[in-house]
Amino acid sequence: MELILRQDVQNLGFKDDIVTVKNGYGRNFLIPQGHAHLATSSAKKVLAENLKQRAHKEAKVVADAKAVAEALKAIEIKIFAKAGGEKLFGSITNIDIAEALAKGGQQIERKFITSGIVKRTGKYTANVRLHRDVVVELDYEIVAEKA
Repeated sequence: MELILRQDVQNLGFKDDIVTVKNGYGRNFLIPQGHAHLATSSAKKVLAENLKQRAHKEAKVVADAKAVAEALKAIEIKIFAKAGGEKLFGSITNIDIAEALAKGGQQIERKFITSGIVKRTGKYTANVRLHRDVVVELDYEIVAEKA
């Protein structure tokens, strides 16, 4: 089944992508939830025209995302957490990284940060998706709090 996505769907595609999915997934989830609509020939023509008109606006958005990416690379992130030796009491997640970025002056939504769950001190890397074409690898360090 071919569908046109109306919004970003994680692990499937971005808004206005034409994707092929199994019939049940499209008919029972994507279409009723409003995430997608059928990719008929007329819908594909309308989509092509809309993408053509939106192309020059998209260039500015990508340029802005690249500027934010450069600003993110300049930020040095150290997250302080309670730890017993090298093992943390609790864990560090995307929420903690988003808060550290906010303290550094960059507001990034946590859903755009991919890092996994970290339970030990040390240096790690997170991916921040600012745009479908702009993904930044962000280095951060977890340091044990001094009591």
